[in-house]
Parts: sequence; C-alpha cells; structure tokens
Amino acid sequence: MNIKLGQYKIFNEAASTLSFSLAAKNLFMTQSAVSQAINSLEKELDTTLFIRQAKSVTLTKEGLILHQHINSALELITSAENQLLNFKELKDGELIIGASDTISQYFLTPYLVLFHKKYPNVIIKVLNRTSLEMIELMKSGQIDLGFLNMPITDESLTIKECLKVHDIFVSAKKDDKIYSDKEIAQMPLILIEKNTSSRQFVDKHFAKSGILLQPKIELGAHELLLKLAQVNLGISCVIKEFSTEYLSQGLVYEVNLDEPLPERSIAYAYLKRRTLSASATKFIELFNR
Repeated sequence: MNIKLGQYKIFNEAASTLSFSLAAKNLFMTQSAVSQAINSLEKELDTTLFIRQAKSVTLTKEGLILHQHINSALELITSAENQLLNFKELKDGELIIGASDTISQYFLTPYLVLFHKKYPNVIIKVLNRTSLEMIELMKSGQIDLGFLNMPITDESLTIKECLKVHDIFVSAKKDDKIYSDKEIAQMPLILIEKNTSSRQFVDKHFAKSGILLQPKIELGAHELLLKLAQVNLGISCVIKEFSTEYLSQGLVYEVNLDEPLPERSIAYAYLKRRTLSASATKFIELFNR
C-alpha cells in the first residue's frame, strides 16, 4: 500500500462531517481534491468507505471501523506534536542534570534558580553522583547533562569548560610558613574520598614527586572538609572558589605552598551522538551569556 498520512486526514475530516464539501472547506481544499483523495484511498484499501448520495454521504461499515481507528491515531499524533512543540518552547518537559553535591551547592544553584524563573513549567531533576558515575549515566541516556570535575577525557562526550578552579589546603590557624609537598604529606590530612576525580587529581599531583598521600580522614562532602579543618582536626584540601565564605570570615586559612596545585576546571558534558533536548540547550545558554 502507498497511503499517505494526508489521505487519512482528509478521510477523517470527511467522515467526521459526513460532507465532502464541508471537509473541503475545513481543509482549505477543493471538493474535487477531497473526492479524488477519498477515491484513491478506497482504491488502495480495495473497499468502499462512503455511500454517496445526491447531497450527502454516509459511512459504510468498513468506513466506520476505519474512522474509529484513524480518529484515535490522529489524536495521538496531534497530542505528540503538541507535546513536542511544548518541549521546544519549554512550556513543558524536564531537565535532568548530573552533578556532585559540591558543584550543585556552590556552582549550579544560581543557574537553576534563573532557569526555573525563565521556564517555570519545566521539571528540574538533579542527580548527585561522582564525575565518573555521571559519565555512565550520560551514556545510558539517564541524564541530559553532566557537570564534571576535570581533567576527564572521553571520546564519546562533548566536554566544555565553564569554570576555572584551584585546589588549596586550609587549616584552622593562620600560618605564614611556606610548605613543600613533602611537608604537606606529613601533616594530618583531611581529603575527599578516593573514588572522586578531585581526589585523583590531587593524588596524581603529589605522585609526580613520588609522594603517596595518606589522609587521616576521608569525607564525601566538601562542606565537611571545611568544617573539620575549622575545628582543627587537620588540614583539608578544598576548592578555593567554593570556600570563599569560610576564607573571608577567617574560619579557615589557606596554607602557603611552594608549588601550588595546577589550575583545573569544571565542565559540562553531553553525549555526542545524542541530540540535546531544548531544555538542556537553554540551560547551557545560561553559561554562555
């Protein structure tokens, strides 16, 4: 069969109005074009759909059956088209983001607030995972965007930097001494847990000098790193840009290093082979303003 959707739409209008002339008027067509489309459809289906009378038409039994199914199908198609349009215009839909607790709290929050104000009908979901876990969520299609602690390389992802960050050590006491990596490693260390990209970055930095970091305490939250340093349980390695409140209030102090840790970045990422949703595209635009 070579039946086009347009033929079914014409048939549905004629079946609903029981008038070829009214169907033609509603569809902005000529009556002869409607008749030709119906005749072609009947020929393709090898059945009679309408009983033609002088000034009206009625549906045959076959026509009634077809009308019931086609009307339901067209309603589903229209509903889907409307939903897609709403998604495109962000009158509906959802935005699913993956980010660590730290990035969500200290970086994403103002952007989420702004996005919600602009598109209040879009549902926002944030899954808190490590950077490595988020890569798997992107590959399985469970999140639109992932916010990653760099450096990370993956050929299946498009990765774009959105914030430069600096890892520093902080303590409860102000100290003007400048410490070497070896001296830092001998102090009571409080570090983020080992399965995170932030921890791997710090470990690799010290490993270049042949130093293995052995923390006294390992934690899963950036805020706890600051709090335990504040109560003098040791020195914590934190992200400077996310510690400004503690630093400005003198709750913790930056430890001076003779070789500061290299600058790194936070980036957003998405799967190359997957088309970004309208909501994800608009969210990304907030970073490029």
